Amino acid sequence: MPQNHFSNKSALESGTWVKLICGASNEDLPSITDLCAVYGAAGVHCVDVAADIAVVAAAREGLNWVESKFEKKPWLMVSVSDGKDSHFRKASFEPKFCPKECSQPCLKVCPANAITQTLGVIEDLCYGCGRCLPACPLELIKEENNLLEIKDFGALVSKIKPDAVEIHTAPGRIKEFERSLKAILQSKVELERVAVSCGLEGHGITQSELSKELWSRYECLQRYKQKAIWQLDGRPMSGDVGSGTARAAILLLEKIQAIAPPGPLQLAGGTNKKTIHHIKSNHCLAGIAFGGVARKLIQPFLIEAKKQNKKLIECPEALNQAINMAQGLINPWLRKRSGGNF
Repeated sequence: MPQNHFSNKSALESGTWVKLICGASNEDLPSITDLCAVYGAAGVHCVDVAADIAVVAAAREGLNWVESKFEKKPWLMVSVSDGKDSHFRKASFEPKFCPKECSQPCLKVCPANAITQTLGVIEDLCYGCGRCLPACPLELIKEENNLLEIKDFGALVSKIKPDAVEIHTAPGRIKEFERSLKAILQSKVELERVAVSCGLEGHGITQSELSKELWSRYECLQRYKQKAIWQLDGRPMSGDVGSGTARAAILLLEKIQAIAPPGPLQLAGGTNKKTIHHIKSNHCLAGIAFGGVARKLIQPFLIEAKKQNKKLIECPEALNQAINMAQGLINPWLRKRSGGNF
């Protein structure tokens, strides 16, 4: 048992839980290794990656490095979805159709450096944020589904044996959610938690309707004797856009915390360094997840290591700088204390 096995659980109870979201469609293997290593060293309790064998292997390389250096190991969580979801997509276009005079706004808005003039979208680097879609003046960029089918969940979980699984869900999909959970549990892998990710944005529902959806998932999890984490997705994949997104998940928390089912409530979607400044004493909160902003923060180090044909964990000086920057993002949450409905 890893030495911090209990601390991962106790962080949920003390309100100091921090998760790294590597991206449900992110398949940039070297960066996944380095992201997991940097933020694991900085102190996150969980890393959330795409449900893919190669991606999980890359994440475990980073987590094993953390364990060897610091004798601690965050949980490994994989993300799946019970239906169509913006987190599980890729952008795609043919650069040969782009006019020579185009100012290429798609390159400017892509936070993952996944678009080039000659190759179009580099699939492994794209994590599906969708910002390039409205940016193209000729609407040449299309959205492609990157979903794993529910019937394949069990076999995959059986192979990769994660510590936890996150199910992205949406209103009206309780049957699909239960099918997903049953498929996952067919793997016989004992999970620490099943995270449930949902929000209001894009669904056209009220907070009371969202509450009903979450309660139906809670009842399902109870039937199968699984413990939940409720991930409140304020403004999906927007934390790196700017400080204006910082309150998105907080606002959702304020709407839902009094009518949410039992279990830890965790922020996501729009979260960044400013989010903690909006926390109030009456917020019933277990912790936070950082995605795009976590990557953006250490992106220069990832790029420089790639130029040297190395992983960041092979560049000690740059690695230490990256870890220090990561600690600046997550330390305020590691020091925070609050109660919760757990």
